[in-house]
Amino acid sequence: MSQTLTESDVVKMMDSLSNWRRWGADDQLGTLNLITPAKRVQAARLVQDGVPVTCARPIATDITADTTFQPMRFMVDSGEGRDTCSSERVLERRGASEFIGMVFHGYTITHVDTPAHYFWKGRIYNGRSCNLITSREGAQVEAVELLHDGVVSRGVLLDIAALKGRWLQSGEGVMPEDLDAAEKAQGVRVEPGDILLIRTGYYGRRLEHGPRNPLKDGSPAAHVACAPWFRERGVAMLGTDTHNDVSPLPYPRLGNALHIVSLVAMGLWLIDNGNLEDLAAACQARGRWEFMLTIAPLRLQATTGSPVNPIALF
Repeated sequence: MSQTLTESDVVKMMDSLSNWRRWGADDQLGTLNLITPAKRVQAARLVQDGVPVTCARPIATDITADTTFQPMRFMVDSGEGRDTCSSERVLERRGASEFIGMVFHGYTITHVDTPAHYFWKGRIYNGRSCNLITSREGAQVEAVELLHDGVVSRGVLLDIAALKGRWLQSGEGVMPEDLDAAEKAQGVRVEPGDILLIRTGYYGRRLEHGPRNPLKDGSPAAHVACAPWFRERGVAMLGTDTHNDVSPLPYPRLGNALHIVSLVAMGLWLIDNGNLEDLAAACQARGRWEFMLTIAPLRLQATTGSPVNPIALF
């Protein structure tokens, strides 16, 4: 399908897959509206073992091949030299503290993208002007603060790397037929309100062979051809172990096409740069690929996303 899907076809998706006004003119949540109280109860009933599994990568200050902006850690106070206090100072109480700074959008940090993260022809999700995202006030709409109560739903892992028996290669897109085949092989079906996680094996390859520059060396991801599949199935949030767009770009003039169609047209929130290796092992060990998934972004005001540590609970 990727060979026949043209740039014009992708542009048409902005209308054919649009969720603008679907939940009202004032809506900012997009596809997260599909997560109902009943859906959360369904997710809670999946907990059997009480075993949590992280779906996040560690955040480090190292500069690696895939570092976009180096995260900073500055120790405001530390414990160095404090273990030899004299008796006169034994009551002095001190502790350690640090400053943390980062640009979480990019290729290494596990984070959530809100619909305000991307624009198309000067518009963001639900037809709002991109001028509502300003350098002074930040994201005045569709900000991550909307998720102050967190996101809890049924999570489903479709392990495409396991299906193919290999890590996906740079520039290789996961196609709708791959999603169908993974469902069949795993005996699971993605349903409305689910959080869908797609494993390409990219992070597993990084752990074994080291980081690569995705802009130079490329990376796999779900192809934008999957967007109609996501909308038909009612996916509430999409996460992968890459930055969620095939690189090199299949449609260079459009840029990150999956981001644009998902965030702007569909209001489909994204989880970039997940760690799905531990999750895949946990699913394989249990023979089931559904679980309760909890996502609790930081309560950052007026921002287009947040670092996040998604937790699968079996």
